[in-house]
Amino acid sequence: MSQDLSIPNLFNVKGKIVLVTGGGSGIGKMMATGFAQNGAKVYIAARKEKQLQEAVADINKVATGSPASYIVANINNKAGCNALIASFRTHESKLHVLVNNSGVTWGGSFTDFPEEKGWDNVFAVNVKSIFYMTAGLSDLLKKGSTNEDPGRVINISSTASVEPSAEGSLSADGNGTWSYQPSKAAVNHLTSTLAVKLIGDNITVNAICPGLFPSKMTAFGLRTVGDAAFIANQPTGRYGHPSDIAGLALFLSSPASAHITGSHILLDGGSRFSSHAVAPAVKL
Repeated sequence: MSQDLSIPNLFNVKGKIVLVTGGGSGIGKMMATGFAQNGAKVYIAARKEKQLQEAVADINKVATGSPASYIVANINNKAGCNALIASFRTHESKLHVLVNNSGVTWGGSFTDFPEEKGWDNVFAVNVKSIFYMTAGLSDLLKKGSTNEDPGRVINISSTASVEPSAEGSLSADGNGTWSYQPSKAAVNHLTSTLAVKLIGDNITVNAICPGLFPSKMTAFGLRTVGDAAFIANQPTGRYGHPSDIAGLALFLSSPASAHITGSHILLDGGSRFSSHAVAPAVKL
């Protein structure tokens, strides 16, 4: 079978319709910018309208296709997800790529960790919203999709999904992100579950597990500990750049990845191996 294996064809997302939740800042905005710069029609959604307006203005400076748009939404419950879905449907009758990026964390004392903000809201945004957004838009993702050009769902997990330590420099002294790690582990498993469910509809579902990227979620640690301390634990000597997360999102949305589903891809520059470094040999 002869195929066009040129880079412009393999990694083409031109004309794709993309929805990125949590797209007003951080890695959501990075991915949205990457899609827009490569000709996709991008919608970003988040709670804060002013932030969304600023993000869309920035994205549209480099957009090469249709201008990016925003939808104000709070998806910490099913009703909020349904409202975002309904609003999106007023604009489009097809969706090529859904990026479930919205996420929150909470740090608190091990013996006095809050239930509502610490557990309920973290799991609602990080896990439950992925299910309701994907299920609610599955018909638009399925529409016109084939096994050569499937609909795409990209769930943003975290290296925290495979690293069990909840206490560290990203949380205040004596506190831990006790619910964040298990919520991201749940994202990975939900990704696999949705991949099994939706592959028959020609929809792929994959997860990206980012390590350290500058964002609102990591701002506390970067501000209090400083860049140098973090970079010291990064085998690559740096933290994530927009090109790293945007490049992987583009790959997972392009013809090059049409045969990939149910994958959990770690994007951390090898930092998960830092605590497992092999000791130097000892001469006897």
